[in-house]
Amino acid sequence: MQRDSYAGFQPLFKSFATNAIHVGSEPEQWSSMAVVPPISLSTTFKQHGPGKHAGYEYIKTGNPTRNCLERAVACLDGAKYCVAFASGIAATATITHLLKHGDGIVCMYDIYGGTKEYFREIITEFDIDASFVDFTKLEELKAALKQNTKMVWFETPTNPTLKVVDIQACADIVHKHNKDTLVVVDNTFMSPYFQRPLALGADICMSSGTKYMNGHSDVLMGLISVNREDLYKRLKVLQNAVGAVPSPFDCYMCNRGLKTLHLRMKQHFKNALAVAQFLEADPRVDSVIFPGLPSHPQHELAKRQCRGCSGMVSFYIKGKLEHASTFLSNLKVVALAESLGGIESLAKLPATMPHVSLSKDEREKLGISDTLIRLSVGLEDEEDIIADLDQALSAAHPKK
Repeated sequence: MQRDSYAGFQPLFKSFATNAIHVGSEPEQWSSMAVVPPISLSTTFKQHGPGKHAGYEYIKTGNPTRNCLERAVACLDGAKYCVAFASGIAATATITHLLKHGDGIVCMYDIYGGTKEYFREIITEFDIDASFVDFTKLEELKAALKQNTKMVWFETPTNPTLKVVDIQACADIVHKHNKDTLVVVDNTFMSPYFQRPLALGADICMSSGTKYMNGHSDVLMGLISVNREDLYKRLKVLQNAVGAVPSPFDCYMCNRGLKTLHLRMKQHFKNALAVAQFLEADPRVDSVIFPGLPSHPQHELAKRQCRGCSGMVSFYIKGKLEHASTFLSNLKVVALAESLGGIESLAKLPATMPHVSLSKDEREKLGISDTLIRLSVGLEDEEDIIADLDQALSAAHPKK
């Protein structure tokens, strides 16, 4: 990476790598002094007497391997507490269990398709009002807040158009309206290496640990971090009552992935910046969306709010759906696949994949056209990623 690649972004968080490697994995907690936390598969734990246990009773309530992960994630998120779940959407569902009949949630209109579907199709069945506005326009957020608004939800950057939302400004507006309204930020696209929403006013930071936190496309995980003890206690009750907890093995794997998060995110940023610069200069591309580029509408906000950028790059290929399809079909190093944040580079067409359930008008409003392609730039050699994109672009736009 060029020496100035981080130029303008906030300083990196102090001791991030040290904390990722050591917090939650202290050998002293085991009689064996193992430097790698063991996988505790037991579903139940012997008690000294009725109600007198050694810290663990039943796997749904607590597990030593899960405890290691939760401690590590809490530290990296700059939080006091973390609660782990079996998937990102399980974490989302558990957070919404904090609401009750008649409450309202205001959500960023540009979010992960699974979250939008859950808010529009599921929670409304329980008489919880859900509305969607553009949080990059703060006046829209202000206007959307009602007396019954008990939760505000957004992700930044957004999926898949990578809009950057001002976390501090949104939190200030919401808490001024009602100090008890919860501000939830989905930090999946950034990871705590580049962004800590709790330090910017959010009440809850959640992420799909399936993505960057684990980083190897082999674990399904959801993570919630908070600083408030009352929120933590309520979430712990829900974690146990709802029961959507991750397996000990998945916790072990995600914790293992955390140990290299700092190294992976640096390389993701380096490769993504190179890819974004390549695409922006290519005549076969209409436009590129990457918060690390000066051309991004919220580039200055990204530099004030973040420590850098992840591997997420979106772009509009010139032409129509057939050109986008040809491009995707001809990729060799980059895989056409769902998900993101793994070591391998992935590509997808949002209009026909996760957002296919949206109407054409909704997709157009979001900027999700038939030519929008989302890349999760991985850790392969930069030159090989760019060469693959180049040959796929040539296949989509052959020289006459």
